[in-house]
Amino acid sequence: MRARTSAHARRSAKTRPAHWAALTWPEIANLPQTGIDAAILPVGATEQHGPHLGCGMDSMFAERICGDVAALTGVPMLPLLPYGCSLGHSRRWPGTLSLSPQTLIAVVTDIGDWLVAAGFRRLFIVNAHVTNAAPLRCALEVLRSRHDRLMVAVLNTATLTPRLARAFAADAADWHANAAETSVTLALAPALVRRNEIKHADDQDRTSGNVFAHPVNRTSANGVTGYPSRASVAEGKRLHRWLVEDLTSIVRRGMREEPPLGASYFESVVTARGP
Repeated sequence: MRARTSAHARRSAKTRPAHWAALTWPEIANLPQTGIDAAILPVGATEQHGPHLGCGMDSMFAERICGDVAALTGVPMLPLLPYGCSLGHSRRWPGTLSLSPQTLIAVVTDIGDWLVAAGFRRLFIVNAHVTNAAPLRCALEVLRSRHDRLMVAVLNTATLTPRLARAFAADAADWHANAAETSVTLALAPALVRRNEIKHADDQDRTSGNVFAHPVNRTSANGVTGYPSRASVAEGKRLHRWLVEDLTSIVRRGMREEPPLGASYFESVVTARGP
């Protein structure tokens, strides 16, 4: 019985539309008609992650988590956005390739426009880089004002749920390339880790009590904030499991959600009442 169930699960998984880029246009056109009127957009970054992690860490993270959730929920994952708003990392350390906030807003709103034209009305934006949050929220605002039926969520991986927020900030409130990120990379993409550099990469959080939001060149000596020396594969596996569990739960709730009220964005109370 166990072997039969496992085989059935594998066959079912093959039919689930995990990756938008692998689908044909008739398959995509059919999704809203089958109740899958949503898509997941992973947003990462290309930026320095200290002397011990590859610059694609955030993008790897976003794509892996979203791919796992797409396979479990049947909601297709859009192609990864590998560039984000990383202006705060400065030009002190080579490796960062940043978009301006305006560019990121424009790219995401363009994607949303095309999704609506294809019949989709739910967009889960999954953000794996902290300072993408503000531009992505602005993109959400623009998309809601353009499309009455589109529902958009911006979901930040490291603060998705209280347990994740506690784990990611355990060694630094303004963390970056810290124990949590290093643990996840050790577990999911060990080729991105320079293990011989980890023990020398620790750097304290210098942001506590500050009035201003200083760029990383003013708060870190090496591009790290936190203690990657505390990382472990076991912790990375635990964080990966939590992320997939928590994001899957949120996506499934979102697939059932409808607006609390049915009033149109574009119809004013005065127009609705008439003369």
